[in-house]
Amino acid sequence: MKKTTSSLSMLWDKWQESRDQEAGNLLVEHYMPLVDYQVNRIHTHLPKNVDKQDVKSLAFMGLVDALEKFETKRDLKFDTYASFRIKGAIIDGLRKEDWLPRSVREKSKEIEQTFEALEQKFQREPTIDEVAHKVNLSPEEVADVMKDTLFANILSIEEKTSEQNDEQRESLRNTIPDTHELTPDDQLLRNENVQELLVEIEKLNDNEQIVLSLFYKEELTLTEIGDVLELSTSRISQIHSKAIAKLKRLLTA
Repeated sequence: MKKTTSSLSMLWDKWQESRDQEAGNLLVEHYMPLVDYQVNRIHTHLPKNVDKQDVKSLAFMGLVDALEKFETKRDLKFDTYASFRIKGAIIDGLRKEDWLPRSVREKSKEIEQTFEALEQKFQREPTIDEVAHKVNLSPEEVADVMKDTLFANILSIEEKTSEQNDEQRESLRNTIPDTHELTPDDQLLRNENVQELLVEIEKLNDNEQIVLSLFYKEELTLTEIGDVLELSTSRISQIHSKAIAKLKRLLTA
């Protein structure tokens, strides 16, 4: 049953003042839709071997962590804060596990190298059929491999950009709002990271910029982006993977 604003406020008061267990449980129950939303959104892009329940467990831990650390005095909606925490918990958990089969990683590397080689040879972006022929796979198999490595690329771009900057730069993931205000130094580093990323994104072609904008800013699914651009989902996945790979190369150059 949906709680009224006043009853929800009372639960928060009990939880913040005395860590009342019953109030905490009711808050978890109330905000579980945030968990389900993030799990459904992220799991769609993961390989079939990743169990949805495992992802939900990571998300649940993110919600509990958000409840533990959130302060109602801050000028920030809990839904927004919790969504960042939940998504962050899923990404951190996935990054720690070797959830992508080695065979897929090897095929992905071969496909990426083939894309680059054919792009240099033809002086244009190769089609998925041309790449598939070169690596002795069907276009459908190439699309499946690229889809399976899609989220791996998303995770990778959030890592620190180079060994030289390991102790100097935050990952993009760490720029989300937390319970503590950013220090002036942290704020400066954050702005530098964002500006650097924006500069590199402008070096991508129009389709790649549009796909990244629709996926990350507008939060459309790959299928929805395909409908907007009148392209297949596998083609959108290909464009996204190439864009992420390019950004990784540009940021580590």
